[in-house]
Amino acid sequence: MRTNIFSSSIKNWDNKTWLSSPSYIHFFNKFLIYNAKLTQSSKILDIGCGRGNILGDLYSKLKLKTKPLGLDVEDHDDKDRRVNFKKIDAINFLKKNNKDFDLILIKQTIHLLKINDIKKLLYFCKKKLNYNGRIIIFTLDPHQNQIPTFSLMKKKLTSSLARDKKILKLISKLCPQKIVRKFIFDVEVSKKKYIKMIKNKYISVLLKMSSKKIFKGVDELNLKYGDTIKFKDKLQCIIIKK
Repeated sequence: MRTNIFSSSIKNWDNKTWLSSPSYIHFFNKFLIYNAKLTQSSKILDIGCGRGNILGDLYSKLKLKTKPLGLDVEDHDDKDRRVNFKKIDAINFLKKNNKDFDLILIKQTIHLLKINDIKKLLYFCKKKLNYNGRIIIFTLDPHQNQIPTFSLMKKKLTSSLARDKKILKLISKLCPQKIVRKFIFDVEVSKKKYIKMIKNKYISVLLKMSSKKIFKGVDELNLKYGDTIKFKDKLQCIIIKK
């Protein structure tokens, strides 16, 4: 998920969170298979794959003939063995790679890129698509976001989402024929587990926060929420065809 073109490294976004739960992965991949028109013969690249939970499930569900390829800066010990991993910069990989793909997935990572790198990444991704191939980008919905936050986290997330709006406008300008979909997953998580996710800095807006600020935020969450936290995880899905 994070190569050296990314500004920061998020190690725990898919580590024992709802994003790594079987129910989320099943629901997400059902959405992905339909919108990417995936088949047993599809060749898939995931830029920022984390531990490869999504790709591994796709491999088994579709009985893929070719192992999906995942790029990530982190070489996790618990990565999915059904995935072909490469620890390499995404742009450099795309420049040198001679393979084409039916799906290039960029899930909740594009906001970590500088604007010039977004332009470069999209340019090289388009060049590496097969006929009828698709680039599918997922970002947090910047208009209707429900991620549970404490005050400082909310401030930083609001700023990040404002930048996301600019990125979405840029993608629209570069890819005017894009298709936009909504992906919504109902999350129910214990407050105890969510607080552990916060301490593990599962989302990019937490990365530069000190332990002192994190623990202060945890105190806010304890007061704000009951034992169970429920919300809708809302993503925008941008589909770009060859």
